[in-house]
Amino acid sequence: MLRVIWAFWLISGTWLQTVSAEALSPGVEIRGSQAFFDESFLDLQEELDLAKEEGKIGILIMFEIDDCPFCYRMKHTVLNRSDVQDYFHSYFRILSINAEARLEMTDFSGEMLTLKEFSLKRNRVRATPVFQFYDLQGKLFKNGRFIGATTDADEFLLLGKYFVEQHNKDISFFRFRRSLKETAADGL
Repeated sequence: MLRVIWAFWLISGTWLQTVSAEALSPGVEIRGSQAFFDESFLDLQEELDLAKEEGKIGILIMFEIDDCPFCYRMKHTVLNRSDVQDYFHSYFRILSINAEARLEMTDFSGEMLTLKEFSLKRNRVRATPVFQFYDLQGKLFKNGRFIGATTDADEFLLLGKYFVEQHNKDISFFRFRRSLKETAADGL
């Protein structure tokens, strides 16, 4: 019985989230969330070379697992939006890593390991989603880790702006976001 309830909730939630993403974003094209991610052979050294060739500022990795409801929500309400995809693709190579998978990959230093080892041992991914921003040397940007789902597409775009404009060097994302809200409130 519990499985039936869970399946119904998942199916009805899928429909409501798709409708709400389109209803809340008039004029924004809704695409498949897979368009957010670049194709990859899971060789992070190669990804660094591609990012440099393409004039990007870094690599964004989304760590996720298959049954993560917050990952699902991000993919179906934020990462599927054309404005989000276009903005992030302008500045980053974007990869998705399944934190539980046992597929082989090559990390930034050239070492072979599984996706699970890279996620758990190298990046301490314990809950998903985790968004990590790396520079063109394969080093994590200062304040380069965001854990969990953003509240909406605007907050995720603000997260991108935080790195693109290099606010991460001086302040945490949460203080950056709060300072913008305070500035906006002062201007009213």
